[in-house]
Amino acid sequence: MLRLTKRADYALIAMKHLASVDEGSASARAIAERYRIPSEILAKVLQRLVRCRLLASEHGTKGGYTLGRDPSRISVAEVVEAVDGPITLTTCSESDNDCEQYSACTVRDPLWQIRDRITESLESFSIADLAKGRVAQQRRRVAATCQERGE
Repeated sequence: MLRLTKRADYALIAMKHLASVDEGSASARAIAERYRIPSEILAKVLQRLVRCRLLASEHGTKGGYTLGRDPSRISVAEVVEAVDGPITLTTCSESDNDCEQYSACTVRDPLWQIRDRITESLESFSIADLAKGRVAQQRRRVAATCQERGE
C-alpha cells in the first residue's frame, strides 16, 4: 500500500497551518497542541524543513516558524521529500541496482513510470492549494449552516 509517513503528514499539516494563519508564524508547541501532534516529533520535522529552506525560524519570545517562500511556490512533493527523502515505489533505483532480479525484472521500468507520475502530481499541488482547500471547506460549512437557518 502506498502511503505517506506520519512525518510527512505532520510536515504538511504544519505547512498548511502556516500558510493559513493570519500572523504567518507559529511556534512548534502551538502547532503540536492545535493538531495533537507529538511535540518532539514535530520539532524534528520542522527542523528538517528549516534545513531544506522550506521554513524559516526565529528564536525568542516573538519567534516561531514561517514559510521559507510563498506557499504557491512550495510543492507537496518538496515537503514530502524534505522529510522522507526521494519518493519511491520499489527498493531498487537508477543508482542502486544491487537487487538479485535487477537484470531480469519486468516490472521495474513501469513502476518507475508510475512513481514519476505520482511525483509529478505531488509537484503540481502546492501548499497554497492545501490552504485554499481549508478555506473552501469552511465556506461550505458556513453556507450550509446559513442555509439551515434560512439566512
